[in-house]
Amino acid sequence: MTDTYDKVSTQLVERLERLRDLRIEHRDLDDVIERLQMDLRVDELQLKRLKKRKLMLKDQITRLESELIPDLNA
Repeated sequence: MTDTYDKVSTQLVERLERLRDLRIEHRDLDDVIERLQMDLRVDELQLKRLKKRKLMLKDQITRLESELIPDLNA
């Protein structure tokens, strides 16, 4: 029983750390995109790739949050 509990606790901590890392990367990308948009000589392709990456991060964050929040209908 204790081994199962420890395994679940370890997995939870790992998921929370992953969520924190994704949120940090998302916030950092937001800052980079904002700065790049102020530059008149911005590489539009680079900007587009950064925005796509930021959107993918947001999707991962949402998915992970959904896994961590218990289903209230269960």
